[in-house]
Amino acid sequence: MPHAMNTRADVLLYVQHLLGIGHIRRAAVLARAFHRAGLKVVFVTGGLPVGGLEFGGVEVVQLPPARAQDDRFAVILDASDRPIDEAWRARRRDLLLEVYRRTCPRMVMTELYPFGRRKMRFELDPLIEAARTDDPPALIACSLRDIVNRPGDAGKTAWMVDRFTRQFDLLYVHGEPRLFRLEDCFPESPAVAERLHYTGYVTEAAQAVAAARASRVDTGPGQPGSGEVIVSAGGGAVGAALLRCALAARSLSPLAEVPWRLLIGPNLPEPDFRAIAAAAPADVTVEYARSDFVQLLTRARLSISQGGYNTLMEVLASGVPGVVVPFAGGAETEQAQRAQVLAAQNFITVVDEARLDPAQLAAGIERALAQGGARGKAPLRMDGAEETARHLIARLKEVAA
Repeated sequence: MPHAMNTRADVLLYVQHLLGIGHIRRAAVLARAFHRAGLKVVFVTGGLPVGGLEFGGVEVVQLPPARAQDDRFAVILDASDRPIDEAWRARRRDLLLEVYRRTCPRMVMTELYPFGRRKMRFELDPLIEAARTDDPPALIACSLRDIVNRPGDAGKTAWMVDRFTRQFDLLYVHGEPRLFRLEDCFPESPAVAERLHYTGYVTEAAQAVAAARASRVDTGPGQPGSGEVIVSAGGGAVGAALLRCALAARSLSPLAEVPWRLLIGPNLPEPDFRAIAAAAPADVTVEYARSDFVQLLTRARLSISQGGYNTLMEVLASGVPGVVVPFAGGAETEQAQRAQVLAAQNFITVVDEARLDPAQLAAGIERALAQGGARGKAPLRMDGAEETARHLIARLKEVAA
């Protein structure tokens, strides 16, 4: 039976973060932009809950959460740290399909899948099949960051391209083709390029920086972050080594006499947090990650971070000199690729994680200070969430016409 159009959600946005929190943070920016554009959005998340994440009036559905055991992503654990089994998969699949039937979305948007998250195909393939065979069928879209980890296995690459060309109508790549082109990773099928739309970067950092600079109080001396070195490691699941190295590098660096602030992500184990805090001298602040991270960067002397999508956009938007140590664990290559391209354009300074030690990090700090930040250099497009909303609204209107 056809659905009444005024009762349907516009977009069901599915995201599964397994290790860090970057995927869900970026997806939340998309959801907020869709909502501001007047779309009815249902945000379905299957990862561990993330505190402090704002959704701005969007309906949020939390599935039974799962996470990766480690950076190899080979084993998926449930909320009790047990490997997921067939009964757990069946329950998740049924709950997800129940959300679909209740909301009847005009578009289903998956974050990363089928170019990642193969472990979740037990629920995503049934969801997509339900959407494609509905009356009327829903559009199927993939939301993809600027860079994709290309599998070393040619069979997996072929599976990704085949699954996309058979099941998906749209591919939103949240980056700029002048920096990274998807065809460089997936040249196998013209159909991918035919359905591809580059949106620019999905971030609210530029707006936050503008607001911070418009407030003299927020940018004045004595405010948190003013003149400081800000050290961050994303969600924290794989950032302890960088945080420890930063503490050791401080005395070797040109900024040994200024205050430093270490921001600890929510996924860093509590014993690691206590050990890092105990090792820090009195003029080094160690605290959990803050919601005003962008504002801290606008006041800072230098940023030291990993190379995740969200963090790098915040560093670039703020214009602060940045030392980036891209995470390269497991089969992950996207942070290193992104960092190397941005470093080649003198936006940031890169220190290779494989060679990370206090002396190398201190040398990177010196190079970053000499180079300066991204302010005044060719700007990146950072309205990717709004552009995605504009494009998908136009497509939904085409289908409804």
